[in-house]
Amino acid sequence: MAKGTAFIFLFSSLLVLSLSSVSADKDDHGDQQVYIVYLGSLPSREEYTPMSDHMSILQEITGESLIENRLVRSYKKSFNGFAARLTESERKRLAGMERVVSVFPSRKLKLQTTSSWNFMGLKEGIKTKRTRSIESDTIIGVIDSGIYPESDSFSDQGFGPPPKKWKGTCAGGKNFTCNNKVIGARDYTAKSKANQTARDYSGHGTHTASIAAGNAVANSNFYGLGNGTARGGVPAARIAVYKVCDNEGCDGEAMMSAFDDAIADGVDVISISIVLDNIPPFEEDPIAIGAFHAMAVGVLTVNAAGNNGPKISTVTSTAPWVFSVAASVTNRAFMAKVVLGDGKILIGRSVNTYDMNGTNYPLVYGKSAALSTCSVDKARLCEPKCLDGKLVKGKIVLCDSTKGLIEAQKLGAVGSIVKNPEPDRAFIRSFPVSFLSNDDYKSLVSYMNSTKNPKATVLKSEEISNQRAPLVASFSSRGPSSIVSDILKPDITAPGVEILAAYSPDSSPTESEFDTRRVKYSVLSGTSMACPHVAGVAAYVKTFHPQWSPSMIQSAIMTTAWPMNASGSGFVSTEFAYGSGHVDPIDAINPGLVYELTKADHINFLCGLNYTSDHLRIISGDNSTCTKEISKTLPRNLNYPTMSAKVSGTKPFNITFQRTVTNVGMQKSTYNAKVVKFPGSKLSIKVSPRVLSMKSMNEKQSFMVTVSSDSIGTKQPVSANLIWSDGTHNVRSPIIVYAMS
Repeated sequence: MAKGTAFIFLFSSLLVLSLSSVSADKDDHGDQQVYIVYLGSLPSREEYTPMSDHMSILQEITGESLIENRLVRSYKKSFNGFAARLTESERKRLAGMERVVSVFPSRKLKLQTTSSWNFMGLKEGIKTKRTRSIESDTIIGVIDSGIYPESDSFSDQGFGPPPKKWKGTCAGGKNFTCNNKVIGARDYTAKSKANQTARDYSGHGTHTASIAAGNAVANSNFYGLGNGTARGGVPAARIAVYKVCDNEGCDGEAMMSAFDDAIADGVDVISISIVLDNIPPFEEDPIAIGAFHAMAVGVLTVNAAGNNGPKISTVTSTAPWVFSVAASVTNRAFMAKVVLGDGKILIGRSVNTYDMNGTNYPLVYGKSAALSTCSVDKARLCEPKCLDGKLVKGKIVLCDSTKGLIEAQKLGAVGSIVKNPEPDRAFIRSFPVSFLSNDDYKSLVSYMNSTKNPKATVLKSEEISNQRAPLVASFSSRGPSSIVSDILKPDITAPGVEILAAYSPDSSPTESEFDTRRVKYSVLSGTSMACPHVAGVAAYVKTFHPQWSPSMIQSAIMTTAWPMNASGSGFVSTEFAYGSGHVDPIDAINPGLVYELTKADHINFLCGLNYTSDHLRIISGDNSTCTKEISKTLPRNLNYPTMSAKVSGTKPFNITFQRTVTNVGMQKSTYNAKVVKFPGSKLSIKVSPRVLSMKSMNEKQSFMVTVSSDSIGTKQPVSANLIWSDGTHNVRSPIIVYAMS
């Protein structure tokens, strides 16, 4: 496919959500760019043929009879739309058509475990309750960079044929074979069919797929680090692979095709560890659009929250029908000690597998090895073309930035010590490196300044116990949502730091030109790793409750999560960092009550966001209307498992939340409301009624929560927890009220 800004046109009742754009795709067709045209839901009339319709629309808009070179993709299985090369004037004419929901560029999106499942309580073997036969019929669709099918994590030994419900195919292309574990594969990145392959050349897709549903593989490790049994949340489940990312990024129009196919193929859960750089409205977000149509047919989409924390309002996964996952540390950490020439030991973070054999090497600071053509400020960062190779070769180089490591190695440095901007995670590098905290880095610089011939050595990494777990990682994107201020995002937190999982030997563990290592398992960090943990939990819950809707599964996971406390002050360390809390797979299978949402509820939610009746009908594919009464629906009254509201920070307020719960616990049960406020809270919270008496399964009862207070200021959100308890189940919903300056 020629590169260009792709706009997707969708003609069905589906929302278009914005995706994280790395760069717009530019192609070689003059001033044409690739746009996605979203047309909502597929029309139900039998005589309708999407491809013919899409070509007819293009012919009408372009005035050309032959439009094969214009049409890039056609979405015709699960929703309606296409991607095409258009000029700006053609885009405008298309956007003005009544049947078109949105036209937007196809930008590039970003890709964002031996102990993590044990840490969450999902133990290996008979220690964990499982329904193996149903788990084997469960299919997780992984939209990512492909997969390394030969990995032991994806062996089909002991697996029977694919589930009868599977409607997909193995179109993995050259050098790719599916089996009864990896039952389907498609590649959307190749520029020609001859070059198609769903093989993973970056390791990312292999890693995420194995976290969600990899087999149990004993003695998995990264050069001895993290040794143990690597496995996914649902090891007996099947995997369907949808490759949308290559070394240039992930195209939006390809992602739309992946959703279109995955939904039609019959997957049960979609895991997508891809995020947006920007945060567009729902109707221009490929993930939000695809996830909406998935939700409409009972498929839950789990998405990474993003790696742009700790800044506020950086979470990109904001649609309420998308399960947004933040990343946290686990109870394990990898450390690499730096031993100075005077014997002092500094402890840094690193996944360092290189052994310097205790040899002390000379130290040099990047700024002291600067070329005359480069400023000191750039040299201290070890920026390209700034260091003098004669002063660097054979030494350990201090760099103030992680970006300068390759430059130091290229010039012959034997290792590097770096000021660590993210002290809660370790990195793999292609030569000996340790990342020090600011204080230890200053101590090292002081040692160098006071010593005539400063020397040091970097030791191989070792594994230690992390007493701070679970704590949200600093890089994990934070709320509040910039699209809908009254929906708390992210939704949940899961392990996403230093996760050991399967990797592709077709790539080095650092993707560095200097790294010749090839491994079957590697250590990665990011919300990309947290996302498949929750996808695995969602699939695990579904094996016990096959008929539950996506919202019921999401609610069960959110209301049973471990509570987390703020680790500091301000927005970045509150519920806007961790959502409902840390995922708890065991309790999630028996939540007691759930907050259920239907497609109609989401349509009403969009009506309250001022979407027109015409667009809602196109998106929904039915006769949905946005009446005056429905248009007054407040986003905070969506039947969501959390309660969030933005208020004035300088005035008193009195707000209400309307909610309905469904009984999925015991047939006859009585739930009492308990409000837990944090010390010093100014909130007054009333629940009416305070008692819910359930007489049958699936019975629904409604209640109202009223929150009031004097002014709360803009520096710190105020929060509490509402817990419905019947003595066995504790159904917890965070309540958060905030104001921003």
